Amino acid sequence: MALSINRNMTRWIIIVASFIIISLILWNTYVFFQNFKNEERSKMEIWSFAQRDYFQAIQDADLNGNDDVFADLDLALEILNNNNTTPMILINADSTVENYRNIINKTEVDSIHNIKEETYVKENLESLILKYGKENEPIKIENNKQTLYYGNSLLLNKLKYYPLALLLIILLFAAVAYFFYKSAKTADQNKLWTGMAKETAHQIGTPLSSLVGWTEILRNEQVNPEYLKEIEKDITRLQTITDRFSKIGSMPTLDKMDVVKETLDSYEYLKARSSKLIDFEISVPQEHLYVNLNNQLYSWTIENLVKNAIDAMKGKGTLKLAITNDDKYVKISIQDTGKGISKQNFNSVFQPGYTTKKRGWGLGLSLAKRIIEDYHNGKIKVLQSEIGKGTTMQISLKLLS
Repeated sequence: MALSINRNMTRWIIIVASFIIISLILWNTYVFFQNFKNEERSKMEIWSFAQRDYFQAIQDADLNGNDDVFADLDLALEILNNNNTTPMILINADSTVENYRNIINKTEVDSIHNIKEETYVKENLESLILKYGKENEPIKIENNKQTLYYGNSLLLNKLKYYPLALLLIILLFAAVAYFFYKSAKTADQNKLWTGMAKETAHQIGTPLSSLVGWTEILRNEQVNPEYLKEIEKDITRLQTITDRFSKIGSMPTLDKMDVVKETLDSYEYLKARSSKLIDFEISVPQEHLYVNLNNQLYSWTIENLVKNAIDAMKGKGTLKLAITNDDKYVKISIQDTGKGISKQNFNSVFQPGYTTKKRGWGLGLSLAKRIIEDYHNGKIKVLQSEIGKGTTMQISLKLLS
């Protein structure tokens, strides 16, 4: 109990710590993005100051006829010419374009590689102004009566999606860790069930040996041979069940066997021990059909299918066994007149734990699927079903030449 509590506590500590680390990473990324954005705005404000000084120098030169004013504008010109990353458009008071830079980015706009930047600006001026106005607040240059619209640089746009990429990577790692944990837990459960199955087989062995001895005593007591014959059949069935459980977790051996005979043996045994209100019908070929089988596991599958069919009919109805074959496969169908299965549950019925009964663990069809598909390389499916009319289950096994 204490170990379980400690494991749960450790698990929650890891989850909370992971959440805190992720939150810190995302927060720091957001802060870095905002700082970078503020740096770009500061750069563009400096650019607007340089533009203002340059515009003022041009006006002074026009008024005074003195070109010496340009001698002090080296720094302003350097600033104006050094913006090679941030897209911007400078608009005059009359809505004409005074200047623009870095509008076309070949990485972002693949469809306009062959269009000149000047043409692109003229054709998309309104949309560009609207876009840049949403990304950043425009800068007014009052003295020049100009407005500077600028967008996010390519680096800033990439940085904007970095938290999403980081979050996606974290989610992927979390998913991998979850599935690893789930697989490990399932493997532990499988080991537990395998151990329990083997222990069950071991425990059944002792009273089974005793029953064999009592059968011999009854035979010496001149008990009706018919009674002894049925008792021996049940003992044989118990021995088969014990052998099944003892082999769980190990790869079974397959032998060349007549699938018609093996199916009928299992079917007839269950028929003799089922309700007399069940009408059993059989339609099988007279010829021998050989497949690779483990007869004990295969009979387990037939038993599960027949018992499920009987349960679906609530002990009253018609149960039909049919075996057909073509050049490659033999197909065994078990049809009942029970309550049926909805189409969306055709695959769900084979999942472990799925059951519509008040009692039972929902393992019968899951085991049948594993036996047929994993061990015999065959197929098992719900061939057809209709609510209120019945279900047909079908097994397909490869014929031997």
